[in-house]
Amino acid sequence: MDQIAPTHATQDARLARLAEVAVRVGLNLREGQEVVMTASIDALPLVRLITDAAYRAGASLVTTLFSDDQQALSRYRLAKPEAFDHAPAWLFDGMAAAFRAGAARLAIVGDDPSLLAGQDPGLIARANRARAKAYRPALELITASAINWSLVPYASPAWARAMFPELSEAQAVAKLWDAIFAATRVDAADPVAAWATHNAALMARRQKLNDRRYSALRFTGPGTDLVVGLADNHSWMGGQSTALNGVTGNPNIPTEEVFTTPHASRTQGHVTATKPLSYGGTLIRDIRVTFEGGKITEAKASTGQEVLERMIGTDEGARRLGEVALVPASSPISKSGLLFLNTLFDENAASHIALGQAYTKCFVDGDTLTDADFVARGGNKSLIHVDWMIGSAEVNVDGIGADGSAEPVMRAGEWVA
Repeated sequence: MDQIAPTHATQDARLARLAEVAVRVGLNLREGQEVVMTASIDALPLVRLITDAAYRAGASLVTTLFSDDQQALSRYRLAKPEAFDHAPAWLFDGMAAAFRAGAARLAIVGDDPSLLAGQDPGLIARANRARAKAYRPALELITASAINWSLVPYASPAWARAMFPELSEAQAVAKLWDAIFAATRVDAADPVAAWATHNAALMARRQKLNDRRYSALRFTGPGTDLVVGLADNHSWMGGQSTALNGVTGNPNIPTEEVFTTPHASRTQGHVTATKPLSYGGTLIRDIRVTFEGGKITEAKASTGQEVLERMIGTDEGARRLGEVALVPASSPISKSGLLFLNTLFDENAASHIALGQAYTKCFVDGDTLTDADFVARGGNKSLIHVDWMIGSAEVNVDGIGADGSAEPVMRAGEWVA
């Protein structure tokens, strides 16, 4: 077990440690690299600490692009409907150019999960689609692991209030920060060393799965009987990964998953989400879908139905899987007992699937694949990549061999071996 740092460490000290984890573990920033960072204006204190840590690590330039929830809401209150078909392609083209020139990408996340509750789902869908199309040049470089990139959290007041509505804002923010520091291993005596130990464990787990070479995974549990066919020559990933620029970092801080690529045409059955999905400022609850031939043929939700339908209608690939991930029910984030209403955390509390774009890095020799090879092996292409949770302590997972034989991988949400 990781040794815990002294409990008297101040908030500022722990925030500075998170900044060091972001730069040294998440990005593993190289001397002379630029950093392109995105963040809410709420996250300015962490932005400044990460900027300091990046320059200490040798960054040549740190550029931050800020967003503001109230500015986002102004668009829905005041803009004309046709405005929602526009996105700043010039900005995303610039980000893609920076990545091609060697910049690292860091995103600080902590959005209000219900920011757009009550807004027109049609306008939300139009805005999401326009942004996804404009962002694609940059996103393709990220999904292909062309660069070192990472996501790290910030406890914004809106996120904290959504998680702990019974507390005052100050109490809610403090409680969320405690949960973030624990999940990101910032409270370990040596966070960087703690991450090295954790990454080694994830590496061992993904190696076991790669050695088994399953052709499919079967998930069974309440409301779920789903067979996820795996892509040809797939490769399991998890924890650290090495980008094509040769830098090894952690794309997600925190992370507890091992994951790979499903075959776009080989998922069958039905599945029920075990946690809500926060998507585009809307909470979608109780998702239930049916797959046939790899494609969603029916999708239901108790809330957010229209947003769900519009999401899977983004393009042809939005109804198919681009990722399947395994996470034990005893993961630290799951054991916290908290529903974070944030995919970065909730996907690391439960096994999950993702609709949309698949990762090139989840193929053997993925860095050499042409687009035609990627599709031929079963890789899915889409404007979106949306994770949602299907695992719990009530869900079992079996590995299916090429000969149709089955063996237990997880029972009651835990690894069998």
